[in-house]
Amino acid sequence: MDAAALLRDFASPLYVYDLDTVRARCRALRAAVAFAPFKPLYALKANCCPAVVRTILNEGFGIDAVSPGEVAMALKLGVSPQDILYTENNMTDAEQVEAVAQGVLINCGSIDRLERLAAAGVTRCAIRLNPDIGDGAHEKICTAGPLTKFGIPNAYLDQVLAIERRTGIRVVGAHMHIGSGFLEPAAFASACTVIFALARQLPHLEFIDCGGGIGIPYRAGQPAMDLAAMGRQLTADMEAFCAVYGRRLTLRLEPGRFLVAESGTLLTTVTSVKETPEGRVFVGTDTGFNHLIRVAMYDAHHRIDNLSRPNAPIRRVDVVGNICESGDIFARDRDLPLPQAGDILAIRDAGAYGFAMASTYNLRPLPAEVVIAAGQSRLARKRRPVADLIAAWEW
Repeated sequence: MDAAALLRDFASPLYVYDLDTVRARCRALRAAVAFAPFKPLYALKANCCPAVVRTILNEGFGIDAVSPGEVAMALKLGVSPQDILYTENNMTDAEQVEAVAQGVLINCGSIDRLERLAAAGVTRCAIRLNPDIGDGAHEKICTAGPLTKFGIPNAYLDQVLAIERRTGIRVVGAHMHIGSGFLEPAAFASACTVIFALARQLPHLEFIDCGGGIGIPYRAGQPAMDLAAMGRQLTADMEAFCAVYGRRLTLRLEPGRFLVAESGTLLTTVTSVKETPEGRVFVGTDTGFNHLIRVAMYDAHHRIDNLSRPNAPIRRVDVVGNICESGDIFARDRDLPLPQAGDILAIRDAGAYGFAMASTYNLRPLPAEVVIAAGQSRLARKRRPVADLIAAWEW
């Protein structure tokens, strides 16, 4: 990747995604799980760039959607409604009506939503169970356990069964999601044990969905998830479940970050280097937490490379953005080849929850998005000018 050429063509800052990396991660996951039938879904919220999503769809994935917009994006990309699971989270009744009309399966996260689906005459749905076991890289992305808003508590399974008996609705899928960014298979295996035990009580199942959340090693030297070990355990557990259940169900997983995080780089240009009397060095850039909020929101770590001067003397610096907030920091006390104004920095592993969570705070436009495949780059989303932001209001 010739970063300087990319910035000449598409300007700075710039999101760049390597589609070959995305494809490799898709194939690694599929190879790790021997159980059949296996239907992985892509968690679209991680990165909804159509070129990225098409790459994943071409590897045989369906879509895990969490909003009407994500369902619309999946349908626009030609995904069959049968290959979309809409995991609702405090959805409105109007959103329910729309999803039912689109033919997508709704994954209920509450008893009251299950009741409303049944009252509307819906005959098939899934339920999201809270396995009371959560894990993740930060408490804000731990999505199971007693403190989370997500899922139907295990203790309410009798109510689910009562609704099935009383109405015409059938729960055809049992789903869980314990969190995001975990690297140890142990917590995931424990949560799977819980959902398999609960799912035995649901008589109409067609699939078990064990969620996503597989992490990637953001820090140098951090071990990656033992994907083979996770796949072996999951395959064995699913085989055992189906033997007890009495028929073979489909196994689903919903990776997002694992497929796309390592493919993405946020390229940014150094605008200033400022040293305080106390010796603190601030490296200012032309992007900010409006374009990559993970550090500010989750205390996340992203590797940063000085592409222009990789052999410059190492200094301990703070890499900061151009947003008018004291929390606009990409790295604190980071050893980095000392940049100069005009240098290009690469903020790595930004392919998941980077552009997808970006905003136009401070009325700064979003970066362009570029994809690379087989060494060739092309524009995926153009940069919009400030005038477009201003024009959104009624004048």
